[in-house]
Amino acid sequence: MQTEGRASIRVKTFAESVSDPLLRSALDMDGGEEARHKVVLSKLVEAYGIPLSPEPDYPPPDDPEWGWLVTGYSECIDSFFAFGLFAMARRSGYFPAELVETFEPVIQEEGRHILFFVNWAAWYRRNLPWWRRPLFAFKVARVWAFLIWERIGIARGIDADGVAQDANFTMNGSEALGDSLSPGAMIDLCLAENERRMAGYDERLLRPDTVPRLARLARRFVK
Repeated sequence: MQTEGRASIRVKTFAESVSDPLLRSALDMDGGEEARHKVVLSKLVEAYGIPLSPEPDYPPPDDPEWGWLVTGYSECIDSFFAFGLFAMARRSGYFPAELVETFEPVIQEEGRHILFFVNWAAWYRRNLPWWRRPLFAFKVARVWAFLIWERIGIARGIDADGVAQDANFTMNGSEALGDSLSPGAMIDLCLAENERRMAGYDERLLRPDTVPRLARLARRFVK
């Protein structure tokens, strides 16, 4: 829920810095969907009587573009693995069909978000003056370095504020589903689901390719 809350404020803050009305409208829609995802999750835990800590404030980022880049590339990472985990949840039979159906549009919206983001990034980079492109590339590299460091903390169970938590969602999520998939099979499932979910969109659009490319590289070394 906090992830969706942070994503919503970051996207909306960046939208306010955009002058083009059509692009701003698309960003507003994106931010609104992130906020709605948080509401869906809150209703889920409420229905099951799961107590949550009070939500923190979500201050807008000082650099709107930085916040937007962090959100976009973070979702490219998380959605790739979420596609596979959701497929595991569906086929496990552990969850009611109605619950799976409720979250299917949420998962597909996340797929649309990352599709929109990578096409925005390519368009934005293409329209920058040549002398600003190296600076933008350096900023993107800094974002990736930040996200890698953040996920190292998540793998260790440490959140962004340095608090120890059981937050290794990909590993613990697959174990909780009771599926005995090997790491290699899990990568294969994520790749297949990523391909399936991206297949329905206009083929002229760019697809997120960094995480799938890294997954294919890792797959070569996994039995």
